[in-house]
Amino acid sequence: MFELLIAAIVGSIASIAGKTVYDKQQHAKGKQKIEKELASAKTKASDIVLKAKDEALAIEKERRREWKKTEDRLADREVSLDKKLDELDKRAEKLRRAEDEVEDLKSEIREIRLKQQEKLEKIAGLKKADAADKLLQMTERDIKHDLVGLVNKLQNDAMQDAEERAATILVSAMERMSSEVTAERTVTAIKLTDDEMKGRIIGKEGRNIQALQRATGVDILVDDTPGMIVMSSFDPIRRQVARVTLEMLMKDGRIHPGRIEEVVSKAEKQINKDVERAGEDAAREVGVVGIPKEMLRLLGELKYRTSYGQNVLMHSTEMAHIAGMIAEEIGANVRVAKIATLLHDVGKAVTHKVEGKHHHIGAELARKYGMSDEIVHAIEAHHDDIEATTPEALVVRVVDAASAARPGARNISAENFAERMRELENVATSFEGIDKAYAISAGREVRVIVRPERVDDLSSIKLARDIANKIESTMQYPGTIKVNVIRETRATEFAK
Repeated sequence: MFELLIAAIVGSIASIAGKTVYDKQQHAKGKQKIEKELASAKTKASDIVLKAKDEALAIEKERRREWKKTEDRLADREVSLDKKLDELDKRAEKLRRAEDEVEDLKSEIREIRLKQQEKLEKIAGLKKADAADKLLQMTERDIKHDLVGLVNKLQNDAMQDAEERAATILVSAMERMSSEVTAERTVTAIKLTDDEMKGRIIGKEGRNIQALQRATGVDILVDDTPGMIVMSSFDPIRRQVARVTLEMLMKDGRIHPGRIEEVVSKAEKQINKDVERAGEDAAREVGVVGIPKEMLRLLGELKYRTSYGQNVLMHSTEMAHIAGMIAEEIGANVRVAKIATLLHDVGKAVTHKVEGKHHHIGAELARKYGMSDEIVHAIEAHHDDIEATTPEALVVRVVDAASAARPGARNISAENFAERMRELENVATSFEGIDKAYAISAGREVRVIVRPERVDDLSSIKLARDIANKIESTMQYPGTIKVNVIRETRATEFAK
């Protein structure tokens, strides 16, 4: 048993030894193979390195050749630039010399011109300025006729275009607005039923009529017109209160101082309601909102105010409708135009209380009650003493003239008409060179005859414009006045 164990151990040792020998042999073979591969790799690597070096040398040579070429080109360019700079320096030097020569020539020419001018002035006996004035005068005489024709043509063209456009807009607005030509007048007289009523109104020792005058602030005239009671007051509201009071007293029949005070109070309340309602109705009819209540009340008071027989509230309402149409046509602010037109005469409601022109008073009231600057300016500029600077202000001015100038819209006494005609002729004759002036066509045209030896054709155009400007600034009139300046030259000779 022991021998078998020893034999197994010896066999194992032999086997291990044999395997070790074999492994050494295989390791030696692998090492040789690796060495061969390393030697082959080194050989290939050295070949690659040599090839790379050759390629790098070739590239370097190529780059050097390119650099050489670039350096040669730059050198050539530098040489050419140097040549060009030299040429430019030479040309600049030539130009400087030429400029100096030109300046010398200019100086010589100036000296020659001065000497020639002095010689010409000595020969002609005129200075340069005098000669220029004479030349201008000669030229003006030669072309004056052409200038007159040109001015007339330009004026006619401008007026024709403007008038045609304005006429189209106005006709379009007026044909859309239909209203009565004449307006109702304010009643200031009441017819008496009989003489007994007259005595009752006067009262014992005049107590009743005195009480009426004290309560209403109106002068009541009974004996001036037979069968009529006439009321006189600058305040149209007071006059209306007095009229309503008398009508109520005459209807009731009870007339005594206590009853008079009671009826006057009732009449005042009724008129106040009528005034407020009239202002609101006018604003509603025109289609505008946002007007202060104070301004609406003043507007309502215009119901009892007339201007040359034309009811002012009806005039303002009619104007507001036309203003809205025109403003819409020309692209202006329709609301501003309507409100300003409706309130343009609101100052007439207080002209008997406040001093000043009604358009200035109306503008101050509008400003006081917080209305916009555009509306205030349009109210204030609807007459000619203030220049209208906005389209809305011009619209108000135009429609005011259109509404007031219609035939039958206003009436005027013969004395006032004759005075206006005389004033128109006096304005025209106030200029120099005028022989005669005639106001014709009911004051719508003034014909001015000038002295031909003092006013030439060109000056007559300026004269017509100056007369028109003075008429606009000094006179109040409805509509438009045509200024026609006539210059006539007559040559008379006798054959003997």
